[in-house]
Order: sequence, then structure tokens, then C-alpha cells
Amino acid sequence: MSKKVALVTGSSKGLGKVIIQKLAESVIKVILNYRSNYDKAEAVLRDIQEHGGEAIALQADITDQNDVERLIDASRETFEQPIDILVNNATDPQPELSLEEVTWEEYLDQLQFTVKAPLLLLKEVIQPMKENQWERIINIGSEVVEIGNSDFSNDVTAKSAMIGMTRSWANELGKYDITVNAVHPGFTPVERHGEGTETSAHSYIKGVPLNRLGKPEDIAYMVRFLASDEANFITGQNMNINGGNTFG
Repeated sequence: MSKKVALVTGSSKGLGKVIIQKLAESVIKVILNYRSNYDKAEAVLRDIQEHGGEAIALQADITDQNDVERLIDASRETFEQPIDILVNNATDPQPELSLEEVTWEEYLDQLQFTVKAPLLLLKEVIQPMKENQWERIINIGSEVVEIGNSDFSNDVTAKSAMIGMTRSWANELGKYDITVNAVHPGFTPVERHGEGTETSAHSYIKGVPLNRLGKPEDIAYMVRFLASDEANFITGQNMNINGGNTFG
């Protein structure tokens, strides 16, 4: 894996930060992508490098075609090789809105990150991936696609689109030994959730067989596995990492 390069979008904080740290621990060269928070990105970058990892941080709005092209060009110039592992993790705020409140624009806001950005990135990396005959695409979704949360149709719809996209990409790219899978976390508190604790989430935990909230590491370990040689024969799958809260 030391010869592989991984790009993790939205990796200056939250799940993305832990995912990129775990990939770097596996001696994978990593590209930390962030949109606006330079200080947090630099802090994560320093941490990876201090622990012996090989990493760069690149700013880009991955919903913008020009930014995506610049991001991929810069990564190739730095590591002098194409991207082998693409982790589509970046997201935007996900407001809870009733059907009376939600608008089509708010649906589109979510689709920008779950569908548009992964497509823009894939189109920039797909040719070298086909040539290399060993590549990984990992999409980060959510258990909401199984639950169908009320007052959350904007995000549930967008994450559901990611499921179909993952399966279709897996079918089309399988002949090139490119695997495509999605990881769907349960409630896993990170910075954007504020004070999410076992106590405040008591009602949620009651429905979780493993009787706890998720930790970012739980998600990162699955991503790292799917990025490894051990996952060579797994593609088109949607992995629920939520302590058994759903059985889809």
C-alpha cells in the first residue's frame, strides 16, 4: 500500500480527518482536501507528518469543475503518480426541514456533494484508474437511507442517490478491477454535532444493539479495509456501520 495515493475530500475535520489519519498510518500517501478552513487542515497535515506519514493539503471546492481540475493536477505534480483511492466524504450542513419548509434548492444543495462532486472527481481520475487495474472508490453516505428520517427528506434523498450511483459505477468499472463501495455511518458525533454525547443521545442508543454511539474510528477502519488488498473481491456494496441500528 506504500505505493498508493489516496484523496479524501473534506478531511480537515470530522470523519474525514480520522479517515485520512488511518489511511496515512497504513503508509498510504494522502491528499487532504479542504474547502475553507486552512488552520484545521494544516493542523491535521502536521499531525500526519509528525507521525511519519506522507501527506499534502490542497484547498478546493469539489463542487466546482475548475477547482476539481486544479486539485487533481496539483496532486499529480506533488506525488508524480495518479490517485489510486478516492474517498468521497465531503458534505455540507444538513438542515432538518419539514416538507412545507424544504425547497428544491435545498435538495440540490445536498446533491451537490453526494452526486455532483463524486462525479466531477471520478471523471478526472478515471482514465489512469482504468490503466492501473487496481483502484478504489469509497463513498461516505449515512444510515438515514435505511431509516428515512422525517423532516430530513433533502439529505435522505441525496444519500439514497449515492446508493444507486455506487452500484452502477461498480458494474461499469469492475472489468478494470476498480472497486466501488459505500460506507453508511450511524450517528457518529463529530465537531458539527456540537455536544453529542451518550447521555444526550439516549433515545437513539436504545435502538442500537451494541448500545453505544459510533466513533469516527469505527468508520475509518471500514474505509481502510475497503481500500486494502483484502477487499479485492468486494464491490457495489453499501456497508452500514451503526452498531446494528439497521439491518439493510
